[in-house]
Amino acid sequence: MALNAAKQANMQPRIETLKEKKLVGKRIKMSFSDRKTYGLWNSFMPRRKEIRNTIGADLYSIEVYEPHYFDSFNPDALFDELAAIEVTDFDRIPDQMEKIVLPGGLYAVFLHKGPANEGIKTYSYIFENWLPDSDYDLDHRPHFAVMGVKYKHDDPGSEEEIWIPVKSKL
Repeated sequence: MALNAAKQANMQPRIETLKEKKLVGKRIKMSFSDRKTYGLWNSFMPRRKEIRNTIGADLYSIEVYEPHYFDSFNPDALFDELAAIEVTDFDRIPDQMEKIVLPGGLYAVFLHKGPANEGIKTYSYIFENWLPDSDYDLDHRPHFAVMGVKYKHDDPGSEEEIWIPVKSKL
């Protein structure tokens, strides 16, 4: 799924150091061959208002992989996906939800423009082109997407940030 040179130039990330974040949300185990994202968000969204101590309105889609998940990619390998929102503290967690801590660290932040179902093009560029040619290696921390006010799911004008954990190759 090659992207043209102009599109690739627009997909250069910013490198950012994230401070630890506290989130509350729901988790499900899935694989790339058996995606359950729709069901996860369908169960989370009607209940997100039960989370009283939120910070902002941004939604977080978090993926947690085993340490060597990407060494030999297998679309049937399981990982955890979480739907969450940032909170000030963990004092009040609604039933059937859990606390999530995003550890701080270095991230490459990409802007995905377009419908969510075209995200594979952005991820392919990140892992097949940008990462191998960059000064960074993948780090073992959660990957996540931030869906803010410009996120409109299937709309061609939708935007979301994709945060990939990295560490310097040096």
